[in-house]
Amino acid sequence: MRKIAATYIFPCNRPPVKNGILICGPNGTVVNIIDNKKELKEESGLEFYSGILVPGFVNTHCHLELSHLKGKIEENAGIGGFIGKINTLRNEETESIEKAIQFADRKMWAAGIAAVGDISNSILTLDTKIKSKIFYHTFVESFGFHPSRAERAFEFAKFIQNEFQENNLNASIVPHSPYSVSKLLFNRIKENAFAEKSILTIHNQESKGEAQFFIDGTGPIANHLQHNLGIDISLWQASGKSSLSSVLKYLSAENQLLLVHSTFTKKADLDDLKKCRSLKNTFFVLCPNSNLYIENQLPPVSLFRNEKLNICLGTDSLASNHNLSVLSEMITLQQNLPEIEMEELLIWATLNGAKALGIEPGFGSFQSGKKPGVNLITGIDFKNMKLTEQSTVKRLV
Repeated sequence: MRKIAATYIFPCNRPPVKNGILICGPNGTVVNIIDNKKELKEESGLEFYSGILVPGFVNTHCHLELSHLKGKIEENAGIGGFIGKINTLRNEETESIEKAIQFADRKMWAAGIAAVGDISNSILTLDTKIKSKIFYHTFVESFGFHPSRAERAFEFAKFIQNEFQENNLNASIVPHSPYSVSKLLFNRIKENAFAEKSILTIHNQESKGEAQFFIDGTGPIANHLQHNLGIDISLWQASGKSSLSSVLKYLSAENQLLLVHSTFTKKADLDDLKKCRSLKNTFFVLCPNSNLYIENQLPPVSLFRNEKLNICLGTDSLASNHNLSVLSEMITLQQNLPEIEMEELLIWATLNGAKALGIEPGFGSFQSGKKPGVNLITGIDFKNMKLTEQSTVKRLV
């Protein structure tokens, strides 16, 4: 048995324990937490650290296959400039892409990430995921603006999904975004998700341009589709409503749903959401560093907290972030929203993410029988119980 003590243990399913001892089996399985009632005495085999112990992080939204694009897209380009550059730059030699993927996977593991919800448009991440120590749920992203592409796009996604599943890797087919999926393709994905009882995720209200495209059919999204992709958008009929409200009917209420980014989500959108589905199986995935990188704006976190939404964290890709670090996302939120307690941020980064990906039985908290990984975070402001710019994470288990 391994006995690990720290200034505080944050189990993330119960209040923190001061000077507690975490007991783990030789394979990392949690056995117990001993509460010393704030007093800790030296004993044989006890490891003590100044800092806090937390479960392994869950990165609920990532694009591992874009790891080769680190530093290649300028910041604050807006969504139109960003997706235009992605379209231009994403296809490099397969060997260099796979090396970047392998390196990013190792960096995430070292940064205390135990599980990832990863977006894939191909099988480029397959070999890395087979060998990785990280648990992956692969969201096979399908997109096709024109209805003529719907069946071909879905069948390609089904092929990718099968490749992952045949290697015992979790995978589900999901829509890319409200603006890049035709009604025909949305329905195909919805039917498949309902039949498979799978997890859905979608990029949601990431930019003002997305809202503009649904309100009147103009703006940077329209420009990207027409000029970067050469797509005829004459069939498009703007709904006059928000993008989320416009596509809720395609996101089956029976399926678990992860709404990613939600940077420009408003109270009216949440009211519409509640009319269509339960909040219990709906999760809002925040990627603050990516939002600042692309649009220089954070999502309305205070609104989400007031509405008592299920919040979890993601990193997005290295095309829109400087690193794939869940701790960095927490620090950004802590700096911009100091009213959020550190314990709440840690729950978003661990337990809520595990619930979102359907892996709570093994991840997300220090509970007997789980194997969530053990992270040590140092550089804590213990007086105010806050993360700081100096906070760092080290994987212990």
